[in-house]
Amino acid sequence: MSEPKEKSKGGLFGRLFKGGSPAAAPAADEPQTAVAAVVEAEAPAGEQPVPAKAEPAKQSWFQRLKSGLGKTSSKLTTGISDLFSKRKLDAGTIDDLEDLLIQSDLGLETTNRITAAIGKGRFEKGISADEVREVLATEVERVLVPVAKPLVIEPSHKPHVIMMVGVNGTGKTTTIGKLATKFKAEGKSVLLAAGDTFRAAAIDQLKVWGERTACPVVARDVGGDSAGLAFDALKQAQASGADVLLLDTAGRLQNKQVLMEELEKVTRVLKKLDPSAPHDVLLVLDATTGQNALQQVEIFRDRAGVTGLVMTKLDGTARGGILVAIAAKFGLPVHAIGVGESADDLQPFSAQDFARAIAGT
Repeated sequence: MSEPKEKSKGGLFGRLFKGGSPAAAPAADEPQTAVAAVVEAEAPAGEQPVPAKAEPAKQSWFQRLKSGLGKTSSKLTTGISDLFSKRKLDAGTIDDLEDLLIQSDLGLETTNRITAAIGKGRFEKGISADEVREVLATEVERVLVPVAKPLVIEPSHKPHVIMMVGVNGTGKTTTIGKLATKFKAEGKSVLLAAGDTFRAAAIDQLKVWGERTACPVVARDVGGDSAGLAFDALKQAQASGADVLLLDTAGRLQNKQVLMEELEKVTRVLKKLDPSAPHDVLLVLDATTGQNALQQVEIFRDRAGVTGLVMTKLDGTARGGILVAIAAKFGLPVHAIGVGESADDLQPFSAQDFARAIAGT
């Protein structure tokens, strides 16, 4: 099957951040092969002009997504091929397929939808592995379409406050840097706040992103009061007329109660300056954690008021199916997913692209 075409002309930013002014990007199925040009510079007599080195072909986003989900897709497609290349569809085959889908972290609800769709009217008949993958892609897309929503920056909020939450190691600080890069590319003014005051590395990392993106950073010494920092950051953002405030937070889950009380305090302090803040609370999830991600969503949703999700590290795991299980269980908006380290590797979440990539179609 050919790659899904990019519907939006907004390229990198159009689907993720409404109201931006993005540069157009090539559609996912447009050829992007670099062509080597011959340098026609003057050369000494008798010598041939030296060809310029060809730039490596740049992959489309769908190609990167498909590559990033390769481990998950390979596990599913190999299992499906093994199941349906030599057997008729019967109760035993359906049971084995169910086991495969559950082991791939797709969740019981989605698994039941897929097996019901495959078994409907087909028992004791032949069905190819390709047909099964098509059903898989269709049912996964149905689950994901309702949660694939862009992150909307409201111009009426000055600033639009985005509080990032999640356990340590999920990529919160890096995600903040990537979001700052995209917002700046749209011409928005951005202020960063190093609210994870318990980790020197997190503070230093955010300062580095501030330098890279030319965004001011509000920071304090290690061990400082995170709620006080959030208050000062919002006050500075309001005074400077910043469009967006990106607020990092601590992610210690060793003591859930202390962490959640701290996040609640940060929220209360923000509301003293702006009763509508924070305008978004984004939970950053690490795809490699698998089933543990479900527990994280439940805890942060109930205590921190999570409004949307960002999933990272989909390129390093065979457990990408957990995003489907999360979508089916919680129905929270999924704004973006990450399949690598560069800023361009954090992209808007597309239900169709993800479903096709995970099913290998």
